[in-house]
Amino acid sequence: MASASVQAEFKVVSILDTDLYKFTMQQAIFEYYPTVQVVYRFTHRDKHRQFSRACIEKFREALNSFADIQLTQDERAWLQDKCKYFKPEYLDYLQSYRFKPEQISVTFLPSSDDPDMGSVKLEARGPWLETVLWEVPLMACLCEMYFQYADRDWDYTGQEEQATHKAASLLDARCIFSEFGTRRRRSFVTQDLVVRGIIKARDAHEWKEGFFGTSNVYLAMRYNLNVIGTIAHEWFMGVAALGDYKDAARTALDLWSKLYRDSLSVTLTDTFSTEVFYREFDDRRANQWKALRQDSGDPKVFAPRAKRMYEERGIDYTQKAIIFSDGLDYEKAKELNEQCQLLGFKCSFGIGTWLTNDFKKKSSGYKEQSKALNIVIKLGSIDGKECVKISDELTKNTGVPEVVAKVKEMYQI
Repeated sequence: MASASVQAEFKVVSILDTDLYKFTMQQAIFEYYPTVQVVYRFTHRDKHRQFSRACIEKFREALNSFADIQLTQDERAWLQDKCKYFKPEYLDYLQSYRFKPEQISVTFLPSSDDPDMGSVKLEARGPWLETVLWEVPLMACLCEMYFQYADRDWDYTGQEEQATHKAASLLDARCIFSEFGTRRRRSFVTQDLVVRGIIKARDAHEWKEGFFGTSNVYLAMRYNLNVIGTIAHEWFMGVAALGDYKDAARTALDLWSKLYRDSLSVTLTDTFSTEVFYREFDDRRANQWKALRQDSGDPKVFAPRAKRMYEERGIDYTQKAIIFSDGLDYEKAKELNEQCQLLGFKCSFGIGTWLTNDFKKKSSGYKEQSKALNIVIKLGSIDGKECVKISDELTKNTGVPEVVAKVKEMYQI
């Protein structure tokens, strides 16, 4: 069994080793906003947890390896076959695409107590069309470097078996779920082990339809799985900052629908709060979009509120679905699944960190939790205009405070 005590050189497996939505986002940008310039900014939500200087230096070194990867002919053929919504013109662009490490700035900020420990400032700058692909692999790479050079009190013991047990429990509870764990995984090895463990549980279970797929394009290709993705917060954030906030959701939804038709019709609701979203989600759009994704706030109030929203528009909510994706584990998924069954709502679950970064400390005899990183990278500005996200959970708000306040006042929230 592999051990974290053996330091392996970081290697990018494939350009497809990322979440599907980064490619669907890139195609939308390719179609509508090919020239705009952006800044992505990193946030570490756990302010008391520090990075080591050595970890950040290794992270800087790892970034250089991204320049060497490109879409292969076999990968393109797979995308053409499995993801019919990608246009040939976009796939031509993707095949010519190369990561540019010079677009990433990494600044280590030492603490006053220990110059070898501190925080990190991380930004990606450049054309939106290019920098959009950095977000997920940057986070995954930083997590991997952290757990290889800063926190090494763990190993891979039992990871595949644990994933098999978790997946079997979800299937027993009749929870339809997908693996969403790329961005905050402990390592690529971890995610690969987890997906293999889930497949083992699926193959042994009488209800195989419960495991719906993965958001990771490379692993979907490697293991012949469905690849899953939804519209992103950054699409709403960027469209809003470039245009009119008062009509941002409608514009973002309609541009997406024009490009993807019925292929990708699951929408997030919480970029500027779910209540604001529902104001703009009129009868036509509510009929057109197949599902809602809950990603912040209290998940227990989401389905009853969605049911009321559809009923107010005269829409049969039992033909719609909800995808829950916020900090899920078995107990949360089981409880929400039972609630939706009682209401008559279809539902499924996108589960990330609980699957791909659930470890125990070796020093505790594998009893104490080895805490995962709580990190995000969000769209900071677009063509010089600051972007904001006003979540259903206050701790997930992003953006310059004065701009957040201005937008909240505009939306009357």
